Amino acid sequence: MSVPDKFLKPYNPNSVEDGLYKMWEDSGYFNPDNLPKISGEARVETWCTIMPPPNANGRLHAGHGTDLTLKDIMTRYHRMVGKKTLMLPGSDHAGFETQSVFEKKLQKEGRSRFGMSNNELYSEIYDFVMESKHIMEGDVRKLGTSCDWSRNTFTLDDHVVSGVKDTFKKMYDDGLVYRGKRSIHWNPKFKTSLSDIETKFEDRKDPFYYFQYGPFVIGTSRPETKFGDKYVVMHPDDKRYKDYKHGDTFECEWINGKITATIIKDEAGDPEMGSGVMTITPWHSQVDFDIAQRHNLDYEQIIDWDGKLMDIADEFAGKKIHMAREDIVKKLDDKGLLVKVDKDYEHAVRICERTGVVVEPQIKDQWFIKMEPLAKKVLSALDNGKVKILTSKHENMLRHWMNNTIDWNISRQIVWGIQIPAWFKNKGTKDEEVIISKNKPDGEGWEQDVDTFDTWFSSGQWPLMTLGYPDSKDMEYYPTTVMETGADLVFKWVPRMIMFGTYLTGKVPFKTVYFHGMVLDAKGKKMSKSKGNTLSPIELAEEFGTDATRMSFVVSNAPGADMPLSQDKVRAYKKFANKIWNITRFILTETDDIDINTKPTLTDTDVKLLSELQETADFIADHIERYRLDLAADKAYHYIWHELADNILEASKDILKVDDSEAKLSRQYTLYTILVTTLKMLHPFMPFITEEIWQSLPHKESDMLMVAQWPVVE
Repeated sequence: MSVPDKFLKPYNPNSVEDGLYKMWEDSGYFNPDNLPKISGEARVETWCTIMPPPNANGRLHAGHGTDLTLKDIMTRYHRMVGKKTLMLPGSDHAGFETQSVFEKKLQKEGRSRFGMSNNELYSEIYDFVMESKHIMEGDVRKLGTSCDWSRNTFTLDDHVVSGVKDTFKKMYDDGLVYRGKRSIHWNPKFKTSLSDIETKFEDRKDPFYYFQYGPFVIGTSRPETKFGDKYVVMHPDDKRYKDYKHGDTFECEWINGKITATIIKDEAGDPEMGSGVMTITPWHSQVDFDIAQRHNLDYEQIIDWDGKLMDIADEFAGKKIHMAREDIVKKLDDKGLLVKVDKDYEHAVRICERTGVVVEPQIKDQWFIKMEPLAKKVLSALDNGKVKILTSKHENMLRHWMNNTIDWNISRQIVWGIQIPAWFKNKGTKDEEVIISKNKPDGEGWEQDVDTFDTWFSSGQWPLMTLGYPDSKDMEYYPTTVMETGADLVFKWVPRMIMFGTYLTGKVPFKTVYFHGMVLDAKGKKMSKSKGNTLSPIELAEEFGTDATRMSFVVSNAPGADMPLSQDKVRAYKKFANKIWNITRFILTETDDIDINTKPTLTDTDVKLLSELQETADFIADHIERYRLDLAADKAYHYIWHELADNILEASKDILKVDDSEAKLSRQYTLYTILVTTLKMLHPFMPFITEEIWQSLPHKESDMLMVAQWPVVE
């Protein structure tokens, strides 16, 4: 057989990758039920990983590229070592995030969701997401991800929705879910509540105002909330105020005239902060709400759901709070109540993580999950070694969050999501009735809660719902082997999956958690669209080839560590792909005339070369097993570029010139064996070029490299 003509031209990944992926997908080998026997034996041991579902509303970013590459390397390796291997794909409806993206789209079109019925809005978002979902799944294929598309799952699939609602009812019946009026995080622009993990703090500088409040000086950065303040809190041990008794009252001039204020002694008062005295606004502060709850104090809403002042603000009613602030301060100053202003007060402001909108504390009836008993299940799983976190710093972070939980608000005032299966009769009255059911209760007057679940409530059940819990045959893959995901999900998604898994099945959802760090730009800065320093994995793959892109995501990417990425790094691995192509051309040319099935007597040097080759394959396998994919990829790279290309091939040229010699036959056999073996051990990292070469080999053990056996060199 002569060397195929394609090896006479430079390797062109764009001409082969789509066809190779179609070949893999059409073969059915992504589905573990269809995998061939390995060494004549049926596959018994299962290996499974589940994709953290990319949001269905957009394209893949560099973080997705890292995630899919690392996960696919492990999947391809375990498939080759003979395991019944499943990589399960899916996509997330991403509730609030998707709806906020869609609302921005509506805004550009001069429309608003507030002029639409819930059904109309849901329908339009659905069409938008399905179109984006299709594009996103094309991106997943572009990266060579060998997932079983026959098991593809969407978080709004009927069986997922049904299962999520069943879990809610079970938790309600078990006393883990309750509804109550509590302080929540409110996004006034998008008009929905948020959980703690959907918000973050941003450092800002704002004026800090000191006002005379009767005999006391109080401080605040938010004078617009103070219209209803009528309680003065001080620490019970603060000797400066020992003459004041809990419950004492006094009259003082305030924003809209004279008020009667009440002294509250509570340990929340901080003697080291300013005067040690503060007034409280229970409706618009979590701390103040807790104080009010402890002392059974009343409270009043000052800021409405749109972020505007209410009637209690008198002439300021209807104004946005940030626009009214200076006018309120001026009014207090005119009354002689402004003591001083600190213009450079540094403090942390809570904002919506997705939209950047400043979050307003509000009091609202919402559904909550009791976190403490579920957090104990997570800590127990860690203590007992049921689940292993690869990086100690992330385990410590996870433990910290599980030891400091607060109850989880799972209600969202959005349309796009799974509607909470709660039915009300006489809602908001003393005769209110509530039934938890997927179906409308019998009788008249029942109305379903219009709120939807927090996305994390459904995605927290992802391993169970994708495997068809409770009675699907796919539950044989549960617990799954490894959950590889971004380190930013250490206190968001991962603990919730462990909570739901252990609560519903008594078993953890995965045995190992592999957190990858953040992908940074070449200068070590966080990538963001506003900075213009983002790198799209799809654009990189189209320019340099998917294999080069994948290698750039894994080399020097230790578990848990952040990794800089640049086009130069990807370009270097494109050169590596060309090197592999040229090595193949040389070896196929020099071994064209041998019968590979007839093993010659090997020279001592060639025996040593094959022994070192096996050691390399074993090193790569061992480090993949130990989740050091970065070291495994680096080993494969250095063996091929430096040992094989620089040393072995150069040393072989003189040997191959001697016709009909035993040394030549030995070296030809050795070179062909090295080629086959390097294709196998490189395949998990660079699947396209290795499969393209494999398809042109004159002698190969399987129709596809993807299902060939991991290297065992004789």
